[in-house]
Amino acid sequence: MPSHMKLLVPLRLPGFRLLWTGMTISLIGDGITLVAIAWQVYELSNLPTALGITMMAMSIPHFLLLLLGGAVSDRFDRRWVMLGADLVRGMALTVLGTLSLLGILEIWHMTVIAAIYGAGSAFFGPAFDAVVPELVPTALLAQANSLDQFVRPTAARLIGPALGGWIIASFGIGWAFIIDAITFAISAICLIRLGKIVQREWKDEEEGSSSLWAEIREGLVFVWSRTWLWGTFLAATLAYLIFLGPAEVLLPYMVKNELGGHAGDLGMVLAAGGVGAVTASLIMAQRGLPARNMCFVYVSWSLATLMVAGYGIARVPWEAMIACFIFNLFESAGLIVWITTKQLLVPSRLLGRVSSVDWFVSIGLMPVSYALAGPVAELLGVRPTLIGAGVLGAVITLAFLFLPGIRLAEQIMPAVARQHHAVPDH
Repeated sequence: MPSHMKLLVPLRLPGFRLLWTGMTISLIGDGITLVAIAWQVYELSNLPTALGITMMAMSIPHFLLLLLGGAVSDRFDRRWVMLGADLVRGMALTVLGTLSLLGILEIWHMTVIAAIYGAGSAFFGPAFDAVVPELVPTALLAQANSLDQFVRPTAARLIGPALGGWIIASFGIGWAFIIDAITFAISAICLIRLGKIVQREWKDEEEGSSSLWAEIREGLVFVWSRTWLWGTFLAATLAYLIFLGPAEVLLPYMVKNELGGHAGDLGMVLAAGGVGAVTASLIMAQRGLPARNMCFVYVSWSLATLMVAGYGIARVPWEAMIACFIFNLFESAGLIVWITTKQLLVPSRLLGRVSSVDWFVSIGLMPVSYALAGPVAELLGVRPTLIGAGVLGAVITLAFLFLPGIRLAEQIMPAVARQHHAVPDH
């Protein structure tokens, strides 16, 4: 395959191609809902605190169930775990859309439905992270993860938000939720067609030999023994505490109230972020894994976090678009390298649990961040809150690069890469 098509090489694999198709369609729906949920909350209550409460309701069950989700994904067929998560989230969105169309939706409805949605996501994320190495040869993981990060922003941050703004303007917010529910149904059909995922030999050896709690504990012990894992998880949770709530809660408020925009403008701002992430995925697919992978991850994420301050500086929507583009460019580049590093250095039998610990620790303080975003903005102002969150988050993220043991992954990566240098021709 020509060098400029390296990004598409994993699509030669039928299993990954089917997984990728379902994921792409459902991510477009997620992008639609990304705009719809913010606009719906601000239609019901034009206060940042209201959106913060809704996002907090989604993140709490997600956080609480993550470790269980990781253990379940390592014990059972990961296809069925993802299928169940898709069905739960699809039904939740169907109810949300129906209530909106009937004109009886209230904030408390949204918080309950968001909680159910978050619970489903707690099982899908670890299962998806762990299933990719089961479908893709090790030598193609960098390309597969680059393709994943190409699709996610293209669908969820570019096509989805732009489509969501149009659907809301043309048909109403309720139909945006219904369409997202339909995309989850399509994803479920793709998972059913995928067939049984063939697990490695360790699956039969370990089945029934230990309890779920023992398996969760094994994953926690593995993470604690490696500074490059727990240090990165801790860096993420502190950074998310500082910047994620302000970025996700206050950006829609900024577009609607400070920049005088509408749902379409918010969609375009988020779409610019999608373009940035797509650009990163194309670059990373060509260059592969950098030798100093941990340095690359931390510098990229620090620059991305700094761009949150750009939201606070913006005076017109196109300036927010630029900030969103740069934020997603660096965030996605770092994420591609981080995911590939985990998949190469963590044993397959532990990958679901380690991924769940990654999510569990990283988002542990997200509910607090969502809850504080509104009150802090009321106290300090929306713009100062965004600027302060971006600068402080970037400084903290970069500081963790100098934690002893963080860069150990750079020393052991070359040996692992030499073991998996061949790319199968199929």
